[in-house]
Amino acid sequence: MSIDVHLRYEWGKFRSRLHRWRVAAASNGIGSAVDKAVRTSRTSRNGAQQDGESPTRLPMAGSILFVDSGVPRANRDSGSLRAFNLMKLMAGDGYDVHFLAEDGADGAHATTLRGAGVQVHRVPSTQSIPSWFAEHCVDCAAVVVARHHLASYWIAMARHLSPRALIVFDTVDLHHLREQREAELTGNRALARVSGATRARELSAIRRSDVTWVVSPTEKAVIENLVPAARVLVLPNLHESEPATPGPEDRHGLLFVGGGRHPPNIDAASWLLSEIFPIVRGRLPECTLELVGEDLESQVGSGHSQAGVRFHGHVPDLGRLVSRCRVGLAPLRFGAGVKGKVNHYMAHGLPTVATPCASEGMHLEHRTDVLIADGAEAFADAVVVLHEDQSLWRGLAAAGKENVRRHFSFESARAPVTDTFGPAPGHSQAR
Repeated sequence: MSIDVHLRYEWGKFRSRLHRWRVAAASNGIGSAVDKAVRTSRTSRNGAQQDGESPTRLPMAGSILFVDSGVPRANRDSGSLRAFNLMKLMAGDGYDVHFLAEDGADGAHATTLRGAGVQVHRVPSTQSIPSWFAEHCVDCAAVVVARHHLASYWIAMARHLSPRALIVFDTVDLHHLREQREAELTGNRALARVSGATRARELSAIRRSDVTWVVSPTEKAVIENLVPAARVLVLPNLHESEPATPGPEDRHGLLFVGGGRHPPNIDAASWLLSEIFPIVRGRLPECTLELVGEDLESQVGSGHSQAGVRFHGHVPDLGRLVSRCRVGLAPLRFGAGVKGKVNHYMAHGLPTVATPCASEGMHLEHRTDVLIADGAEAFADAVVVLHEDQSLWRGLAAAGKENVRRHFSFESARAPVTDTFGPAPGHSQAR
């Protein structure tokens, strides 16, 4: 393999990291961007140091290789849960599924992924990713690359080293759309400029891929308008619904779930605490608010101390809280893709109040599946109504579960998977 492949890979990787720092700097300030970069770098190094070389099963001829920045942490964020469940589904249906985390980290999450039937690889410290790919992946049937950060340089390498492989770009969500909406809400001109660069990167990755995955019909329409020749398939979030959940009489209070490293969640939690919950609390004096998310309190807790509010940090298993709270909240004012928190609430029979942004692309109807409200007072009114109206509560709880079954279940993902890769060798055994 020529040295040119290595140089192009490393140069593309550097440019991708530089762009991510620009986005973080524009959105959160220079200090936050640097802190995030240092934390990410430290996490990657620590993950690689703590674990020995992971077992691999080679060669990988005819396999499907998934590539992401890190191992999916299914109990921490929506994108990770989708990636984990997708690979679990495909491996169970008979596809030969492999996964590579570019940061080299391993550990408990990788072990869980292996337990789902996925072959998880680590590139030895003595070898570069391009040379490892050239040695093991030239005969892969497909390479799936997540997010434009990696796609900007991974697609070129995969095309060069494995020219017969199907290249799939998994957008996860359209990052430029999220950044553009944040810029419009906040009036941030620097972020508006950076969102244009993100859009160019995403569209370039779409044009250079054989198939592009999006999570909603809304984003499929956006891409098809911008890149008419692209082959775009909707591959949704994947959730398993709880068969039996408590009724409203056994529940109390409100639940918001969202990690504190994601700007839409920070804004939503701040808006909820400063404008929405005070109205709710004024009308329901005993109502409580539970906020769940890694780093969320450090991002929004200061200056928002008030009665009835409790921060939980990261909660590995949300089952107890979801079954105890009475209303799920999704007060997102900007974002893209589909909202995993809304899927999660509905899958567990927790009726939800959401903004138009939070309900986008999710096949939801107001007062049928969820309550949709825009503006602090309207949102608070909807929360109070849903908290107190048991008949409405039961109707939304049942409809929410049905929505997940129809649009966000494992079964709903099989059609786009088959459209992408063809039938799996073990498709006759698929449930």
